[in-house]
Amino acid sequence: MTKTELKEFLDAKVEQYNRPDFITSDPIQIPHQFSKKEDIEIAGFLSATIAWGNRKSIINNANKMMVLLEHSPHDFIINHQESDLEKLEPFVHRTFNGLDFITFIKSLQHIYTVHNGLEAVFAKHAEKDSLQKAIHLFKQSFFEIEHLQRTQKHVSDPLKNSAAKRINMFLRWMVRNDNTGVDFGLWKSISPSQLSCPLDVHSGNVARKLGLLKRKQNDGKALAELDIALRKLDKNDPVKYDFALFGLGVFESF
Repeated sequence: MTKTELKEFLDAKVEQYNRPDFITSDPIQIPHQFSKKEDIEIAGFLSATIAWGNRKSIINNANKMMVLLEHSPHDFIINHQESDLEKLEPFVHRTFNGLDFITFIKSLQHIYTVHNGLEAVFAKHAEKDSLQKAIHLFKQSFFEIEHLQRTQKHVSDPLKNSAAKRINMFLRWMVRNDNTGVDFGLWKSISPSQLSCPLDVHSGNVARKLGLLKRKQNDGKALAELDIALRKLDKNDPVKYDFALFGLGVFESF
């Protein structure tokens, strides 16, 4: 495939998958339950945090999180009492347990009351063509409060060579305005051109088959390589190709 043919092929796949019916089988459906900005971003952040493993189980457990937060995640985070957190203790999704969940609630309260919210923390350190340093510094801010050491593993650090798939996916949801009602385009202080593809086993395998990626591991170095390739296809909105790579891998076993 020539570069032009590859771009045409992937653009057609973006068109095919970047549609509202994508929402019904994806964790992005959780933040779509809300209309208030802070509720959307908190629901999105928590859903993305547990987005590994079986997709049905991710969606079920993300819905359980919203029930525990009384379907008002921002209000719960800002106004909860210590006693309100007890009901979160039984929660579990794979290695993310109730104690991790409680720490996340306290950390998010700190982010909103001290750092002016999630958007402000990421935007503050965004670089011209990358948010990877911003993710690293977000993690520092997130764990400024007293916390269990074990909980740190649930926020990836790109500067430790992580592909940070879940945070990059969350950032795609918040920043991209796709005009189809899938991604939210809520955050105006960050541009889609700064985003990185949520690199996982599906998108990685498809990217390798298409010659967009040579590195075998799905790590931070692979993400940097994929970033360069996708920016050549569309420098303004490189991460739209996440829909193509993911769709080809999950729905078409490409």
